[in-house]
Amino acid sequence: MTNTAKDKADAAEVVVSGKGVGKTFAGGSVVALEGANFDIERGKFISLVGPSGCGKSTLLRLVAGLIDRSSGELKVHGTSVKGPRQDISMMFQKATLLEWRTAIENVLLPTEVHRKPTRDDRTRALELLGMVGLKDFAFSYPAQLSGGMQQRVALARLLQTGADILLLDEPFGALDEFTREHLNVELMRIQADVGATTLFVTHNISEAIFLADEVFVMTSRPGRIAKVVDVNLPRPRTLKMQVEAEFNHLVEEVREALGAF
Repeated sequence: MTNTAKDKADAAEVVVSGKGVGKTFAGGSVVALEGANFDIERGKFISLVGPSGCGKSTLLRLVAGLIDRSSGELKVHGTSVKGPRQDISMMFQKATLLEWRTAIENVLLPTEVHRKPTRDDRTRALELLGMVGLKDFAFSYPAQLSGGMQQRVALARLLQTGADILLLDEPFGALDEFTREHLNVELMRIQADVGATTLFVTHNISEAIFLADEVFVMTSRPGRIAKVVDVNLPRPRTLKMQVEAEFNHLVEEVREALGAF
């Protein structure tokens, strides 16, 4: 197989797959997710959109192994998800930094869970803080950082895990529009650099399209993946693309899909 053919084959590798995935809470009285079917290829950026309470965050937690599914089959790298895995890392809406630790110490937390950090680990943490634009704030405490800067630290911490599947649950939802747009551009650049498969939950249709290769449109509870919208926009993407006709056509396609359920 030529290198080009091998690259294409690798790119088509399905790393996360779900067949009839369902999740109920409260003893079965609340059906959050039902019959979700999906295949996610290696290196893809997937955005999940849908009404509040439709199971977007639940789906991420199922993939992360933080909660058990009630039905169906869910596999990561070909093996059934039965609990948290080191090849998956998750970032939440709040940065959840430890106030008594500096930025670099917060970034090193995932490493400390498993072993004592080495000099190479600290070097990597500094590199990641540089990647998110915080090299000069490595020894600052969370109280000395803005909300956007704290989320950057949380993003660096996510990457410090070395996981090849990244799950982000509305990570920028509480930020102002300017900071949010800037971090979207940074996230897209970083995701391209590390090549991680990424699932990103958002309520913002434009944000979902701007970041993604595919947008999963979910129905109201019980949540199902009702439509997959392919985003065939060129990369690297710029904020100016959001005023172009092709981009807005995709916005309308997702909006219409959401309105149908």
